[in-house]
Amino acid sequence: MEGNRNCRLSYRPASESDLDEIFALVKAAIAVMDRQGIPQWDEVYPARGDLLRDIQAASLFVGETASAGDGAARGEKRIAVIYVLNTECYEGYENAAWQCSDGFRVIHRLCVHPDFQHQGIARQTLSHIEQEAVRLGATSLRLDTFSLNPYSLRLYEHAGYRKTGEAQWRKGLFYLMEKVLVN
Repeated sequence: MEGNRNCRLSYRPASESDLDEIFALVKAAIAVMDRQGIPQWDEVYPARGDLLRDIQAASLFVGETASAGDGAARGEKRIAVIYVLNTECYEGYENAAWQCSDGFRVIHRLCVHPDFQHQGIARQTLSHIEQEAVRLGATSLRLDTFSLNPYSLRLYEHAGYRKTGEAQWRKGLFYLMEKVLVN
């Protein structure tokens, strides 16, 4: 859906009452990735339990909008994007040549609902995450991205993230990336 590139989002921590909508967002995104030949996520990951644990850890955030014409009734808020921000480094993160050894935050599961894709929401949300990380005192942001996902690769590279290593997981090769926020 091509739409308004200046979509206003409000960000907040996810709550357990959001879980059904969040899980539906993830399932819709998986279906689109499957059609695009990007086998990044599936029925195993991310599982509903992963998302619930993120919510319970207060590390899953939602960006919601009330855009008219996106399938919601006028004034009804919809979750357009989700992300996790924490300090968890998965097994394999030790393979990277990180520039900042402490004071970092890690982005996981950044995902835009297909109804809101191609509107600049991922870029807008990434900027929001960077501002939030600086506010929290982070010196850098780390993440991993699937090597076969050209959309996420382009997003992160254009935003100034640099490849620092690689990790091999169940679905294949992932690139470990970092952006230094404070010099």
